[in-house]
Amino acid sequence: MSGPVKAGSGAALPPSREGDARKGRWTAHRAARRAQFVDAALRVLETQGPDLPMDAVAAEAGVTKPVLYRYFSDKAALVRALGERGTELLFARLLPALNCDGPALTRTREAIGAYFAVIDENPNLYWLLARRSAGEALDGVDPVQHDKEFIAAQLTAVIGDYLRVFGLDSGAAEPWAYGVTGLVQSTGEWWLQRRSMSRVHVVEYVTQLVWAALSGVLRDAGVDIDPEQPLPASRPRLSLRVGRAAGEAEPTGTAAL
Repeated sequence: MSGPVKAGSGAALPPSREGDARKGRWTAHRAARRAQFVDAALRVLETQGPDLPMDAVAAEAGVTKPVLYRYFSDKAALVRALGERGTELLFARLLPALNCDGPALTRTREAIGAYFAVIDENPNLYWLLARRSAGEALDGVDPVQHDKEFIAAQLTAVIGDYLRVFGLDSGAAEPWAYGVTGLVQSTGEWWLQRRSMSRVHVVEYVTQLVWAALSGVLRDAGVDIDPEQPLPASRPRLSLRVGRAAGEAEPTGTAAL
């Protein structure tokens, strides 16, 4: 009679654990293959534009289309995975800027610059996702709107902290955060379409406008901020956690409250 397979240590491995181990290996293999196909799709976007033909993705990955469809049920599923990758790329640049302890104006400039850097380096990925946002959400998930709301939520928490430190009404934090986020996103789209100035210049112009608005309102309330000094408030570092259900990005730290 055959018994359970022996582990390398000589201990018997129960059949249920054998099955769990096989399932874990298959899950890891599938995730790695999906990541390879997303990498291939990014290369196709870079060379062929935002239309993303599936046959081109399969060819770039060195497989046939039926193999590609084993990992992504349709094009929408692949675009959804690209949206998750785009979120990772964006917040890998944005969160360090929000978390830095530098002067207030420098933090503002670096956060805005991080956004422009990502869309500049991945313009066709942005347009692919933006077109889906304008037309149809991916199974109810709009990656561009999702990222916009996530950024606004982070800014709401940060601005609210500082308003409370200065003894001001923190109710302004959310509308200000959404206003700043919308300004940066809409200016980013305009710049991607026009390219009428360098990235350095557009980042500086947007930084000047955002800083003038925020510091001006505070000045009217009797609070003067030195742009060359760090802000007095401190808060836990912000980080990005990807949700298990649909790749949803969630904040951690007090920004999640």
